[in-house]
Amino acid sequence: MTEPGRPPSGVDASAPRSARVYDYLLGGKDNFAADREAAELSLRAVPQMRAIAMENRRFLRRAVRFCADAGIRQFVDIGAGLPTQDNVHQVAQRAAAGSRVVYADNDPVVVNHGLALLAESERTTVINGDLRRPDEILDHLGLRALIDLDQPVAVLLVAILHFIPDADDPAGSVARFRDAMAPGSYLVVSHAEISPAHASGTEPLSEEGRLLSQLYRGKTGPARTRAEIATFFGDFDPVEPGLTEVWKWRPVGEPVVSTSDVMTMVGGVARKR
Repeated sequence: MTEPGRPPSGVDASAPRSARVYDYLLGGKDNFAADREAAELSLRAVPQMRAIAMENRRFLRRAVRFCADAGIRQFVDIGAGLPTQDNVHQVAQRAAAGSRVVYADNDPVVVNHGLALLAESERTTVINGDLRRPDEILDHLGLRALIDLDQPVAVLLVAILHFIPDADDPAGSVARFRDAMAPGSYLVVSHAEISPAHASGTEPLSEEGRLLSQLYRGKTGPARTRAEIATFFGDFDPVEPGLTEVWKWRPVGEPVVSTSDVMTMVGGVARKR
C-alpha cells in the first residue's frame, strides 16, 4: 500500500490517528505507515478487531436509517473519520432526500479529504471540530448554515468517546450537546467495552496490548463499564433494545464478528423528550 500523498501542513504522519487506523481496518487507503502499524498491533491483541470495526460501521448505518425513518432530517456526526462506503450523508439522503449532514473532526486529513469530496454538495459539509470543545462545534458557521438546533437533530458519537479520558470531561461535553438538542432529537453512541477482567487488572494486558498502548501514546481513554457508558445518554429515553453489542442493535442479517474475551463494542440510541 502506498502513502496517501503528502500529508497536509501540520499533520504528523509518524503518529497514528484513530480515524486513519479505523480507515485501514475497514479496507481504506487514506492512512500512513504508523496507522497501519497500530492497526496490525490491535489485530494481534484483539483478532476480532476488524470485524468489530465493520459491525460498528453497520450499527452506524442502521442507527442513521432509524433516525431518518423517525423523521430526523438533520445529522451531526462528531469524530466522523475518513469517508468510506455508505457514509452518513449517503444513508440519510437515501432515506430522506432533503437530509442535511455536518461532519466534524479534528484530524486535518479527515477535514481536507472530506471537503474535497463534498465540494459540490449543498446539504453536506465537513468542519474542523473537537468533541472536547462542544461550543466551537455548535457555534461553527458551517454547522449553523445547515443545522437548525431549534429543530430535532441526530447527534452521532460513534467510536469516539473511548479515546477521550475522564480528565477531559467527555461527560460534560456530551451533556452540552444534549442540552443544545431540541425535543424529539436522537443521540447515537457506540463505545469500546473492555472485558471486566482486563478492566479491573485481574488479567494483565498482552504484550501486543502494551505495545499498542505505547504506540497510541496514552491517547486512549479509560476502560469504561457498560453502566458508565450508558450515562452519556443522560435522561434521554433509550430506544429498544437499549445499550447492547453493536451487532445486536436491530440487526439485519448475520453478524460478522465472534465474541472476544478482551473487548467488545456496545452501542445505543436514545431520544430527547
